[in-house]
Amino acid sequence: MLQFKNVTITHRKDLRVILEDFHCALHAGDKAVMIGEEGNGKSTLLKWMYEPILLDGYAQYQGERVISHERLAYLPQELSLSDASKTVYEFFSEEPCFWEKNPGELAKLAKSVGLTAEIYYLDQRMGCLSGGEKVKVQLLRLLLAEPTVLLLDEPSNDIDIETLQWMEELIAGWPNIVVFISHDEVLIEHTANMVIHLEQVYRKQKSRCTVVRMPWLSYTEERLHQFQKQRQLAVNDQREKRIRDEKYRRMEQQVQNNLRETKNDHAGRLLKKKMHAVKSMEHRFERENAEMVSMPVQEEAIFFKMGGKETKIPAGKTVLECEIPELFTMDGSRLLAKNVRLRIRGAERVVIIGKNGVGKTTLLRKIAEELLSRSDIRAGYMPQNYEELLPARVNAIRYLSETGEKEEQTRLRTYLGALKFTEDEMLHPLDELSGGQRAKVLLLKLSLSGANVLILDEPTRNFSPLSGPVIRTILREFPGAIISVSHDRKYIDEVCTKIYELTADGLKEVGR
Repeated sequence: MLQFKNVTITHRKDLRVILEDFHCALHAGDKAVMIGEEGNGKSTLLKWMYEPILLDGYAQYQGERVISHERLAYLPQELSLSDASKTVYEFFSEEPCFWEKNPGELAKLAKSVGLTAEIYYLDQRMGCLSGGEKVKVQLLRLLLAEPTVLLLDEPSNDIDIETLQWMEELIAGWPNIVVFISHDEVLIEHTANMVIHLEQVYRKQKSRCTVVRMPWLSYTEERLHQFQKQRQLAVNDQREKRIRDEKYRRMEQQVQNNLRETKNDHAGRLLKKKMHAVKSMEHRFERENAEMVSMPVQEEAIFFKMGGKETKIPAGKTVLECEIPELFTMDGSRLLAKNVRLRIRGAERVVIIGKNGVGKTTLLRKIAEELLSRSDIRAGYMPQNYEELLPARVNAIRYLSETGEKEEQTRLRTYLGALKFTEDEMLHPLDELSGGQRAKVLLLKLSLSGANVLILDEPTRNFSPLSGPVIRTILREFPGAIISVSHDRKYIDEVCTKIYELTADGLKEVGR
């Protein structure tokens, strides 16, 4: 069992309360998904659950953490720089349990995550693996230690659809405790039986946390029902209050008028008693007001739009005519695919899928290089690794600013505010923002650039299940062309008009 009591976490930089008086108990069989908007502290809380000292650099914390006899394993959202520089063999060698397993056990574990036994002995750097391969290798090392509790921060990021299905089976079949953060709504729907929902309400001035034991879809339905019910009760109470207050004001005004007009002492005394009774009613009304049903408060949805008439592409316009006889890795050391051909015309929304390591990101980079150099279109690129475009120590306002003029700065603050940034967060260095917040900054940059062709590598990977539907709607309504790589099944189903799978023999169109 895991138990957390009276947990409060405060951001050191702006003293914003990320979590306040959090209580939660987890038992064997619990599969708890942690959800919340970008920047609400999900990764911070997961780190605290694993090892509070991980927060020492940027947050203050207090509370009780009861671990009992559990063995915790933690998968971070991103591979650390030190681990990225190690070879795969060095990475596994640092896990003592690696040396305790026999070759048969090692091979069985590797196969369970879709890898071969050779993976343990590769001299390839961890940082040079594909995004999905990094996740698989990290998970494999965690499983070597035979943990009882899995704390997983975005385990579904960058893994192919086949491995996503394995991930679903792993979480759903885990006999003990799993706490995970994920933006893959299908994964959440298929696995979670418990929800931990972190919110920042009243313009991020107050933290709120809801813990319920029910599946994700049941939670969203119940939450919507309760909000609608509370809203209706609050509307009814407010209506009755207006009617009551209007009657009271008329009564008070009438008594005051009569007091001013009366000349009779006896009548005046009676009117004063009546005024005293009226004032007593006012005090009673104040008590009733305090007991009225309040309007429900929830985080406001992000508001964002990409493109307009100026970004519309004619149906007959050739956006891309790509033909690559041989596709190699970026360093040229390995052949990935042959005879890669892709033709895109008009406002098509294309997605490229495929197994991890097959070369999807490499292909997208080559497409981006070609389209960004073209003058007949305005292309914009969102890489899988945001650091390729985002300067670490620059804030969002400065990164987005073109002129530095006051009017532009005000406009940018309005845009970022619509994306749920606080004034403080707008001025935080970009490398201190969450992955979802950095993704919002990149999408806003693309929107401001007037791009009519978007090249997106895993565009929804860091958006919460709350922001995800909004982002999908934005991209579905984009009037230009989209060329993307994704494993997000809802994005593929709801946004994309054509699906291509990259294999060693090139691209092949996949039917729905």
